[in-house]
Amino acid sequence: MVLSLILVNMLKNKIAFQANPGKKLKIKTKFGEYLRFPLKSSLIKPDDNLIKKIKELPLNNFSPDDILFISEKVVSVTQGRSYHIKDIKASKIATFLSKFVYKNPAGIGLSIPETMQLAIEEAGLWRILLAALLAAITKPFKIKGVFYLIAGSGARAIDGPVPYAIPPYNEYASKGPKNPQKVVQKIEKAIGFKNTIIDANDLGINILAASKGLKKKELKLALKDNPLGQEDESTPFGILRKIK
Repeated sequence: MVLSLILVNMLKNKIAFQANPGKKLKIKTKFGEYLRFPLKSSLIKPDDNLIKKIKELPLNNFSPDDILFISEKVVSVTQGRSYHIKDIKASKIATFLSKFVYKNPAGIGLSIPETMQLAIEEAGLWRILLAALLAAITKPFKIKGVFYLIAGSGARAIDGPVPYAIPPYNEYASKGPKNPQKVVQKIEKAIGFKNTIIDANDLGINILAASKGLKKKELKLALKDNPLGQEDESTPFGILRKIK
């Protein structure tokens, strides 16, 4: 019933709405059921104002109790933290270390010299070297995740170029957003919606920041299948609603 009423309201306001391919509008978790509405946006560029772009979304069709969720990639782009792969000058150590990184099917990660170079810039060379050393030591014991545990969230949030991204970002690599918690606070003040910035792909999700009062464990379960999509859906924003 709740879903039907929302869809009727959207039709009245002539808003084309549907889940992204392979995704569902509704998900059931141990914390309850949620609706996830991906919102289309025009291509976001480095000179765009993020809050202005958010205000262009059809937020009047939603309740102030709903939660806006935002892809970390668009935050990084508007902060000037996304770089064409040709403009990243990878060091010899970055080239060397990248050879030992597992190539995840969901994304490049740090498996190419350019993204490893960004990780070194974010975390520092010695921290990355320590992370690589401990990961190598624990690998025979099949202990996973040691590298990113030591390297930190800055290294984990780095995205590499992928062929399915919207051009020109299929040739860009990005660092994670700078001061994401402050960004969340500014957005909430500007639009009145609680919000969260997420780093998600089809294999998992990381909550980088969230408005006060939101529980990251609940957000992770409600968004665990990445309803924003992983290809060229043009939906870097979405609305999360808990069904009461």
